[in-house]
Amino acid sequence: MWVSKGWWWVAVGAVVVAAWVARGGDSPKTTDAPKAAATVETPKPSAPPKPSAEASTEWYRNYDPAQFAVPVRKAAGRAGVSPQLLMAILYNEDYKPHNPQLERSWQHLKPDAAFGIANMHRAAFDDTKRGRSFAGRNWDELPDHPELAIEAAAWHLHDLAARVPRRTGGKFSKDELLALGYNTGARNMRAFAAGAKPGSQAQSYLDDLHKNLPKATKAITG
Repeated sequence: MWVSKGWWWVAVGAVVVAAWVARGGDSPKTTDAPKAAATVETPKPSAPPKPSAEASTEWYRNYDPAQFAVPVRKAAGRAGVSPQLLMAILYNEDYKPHNPQLERSWQHLKPDAAFGIANMHRAAFDDTKRGRSFAGRNWDELPDHPELAIEAAAWHLHDLAARVPRRTGGKFSKDELLALGYNTGARNMRAFAAGAKPGSQAQSYLDDLHKNLPKATKAITG
């Protein structure tokens, strides 16, 4: 789920500039036509209901995982996993801008890139969705549907939990093992449970988890 930040921003910068130039830059705004001297005021229609985060792509502006506290609690409850852990993983995975257009542009450059706010790869999503309520959904929907990404991440953690050995070396808690499994895969998770030492990337992910757990807890309980 980890991506080199340097290459990401170089590629994203090129994509953004290219897209902006293709649109002709910032087009000037048109001015309003002069109002008639005498007008008849008509009642204004009531404002439509505010769209949910799932229905609008505006959620990615100033993105903060805390804005999805409600769907995180619901998805974690359905999957039987810790909502604090699920939220902390979303914080771990927020290192790149979760703009649907940019994610898809990056995917053209790197076809095996992860999608969505939980940075899930296609194989993980396809394995997780089997027999679930979102079995008919597709991996390429994740950038536009954060609540689907949260649901899939919750059930992926559920599936990883079923593969944690009953007896472990005791070095890591179950939630730590699940986070390591989310980042490095179930096979590595089981190796860590048996006493293997995490590499630098896995250890960095675990360190970030510890840093993010307090604000994840605040987001869930606040």
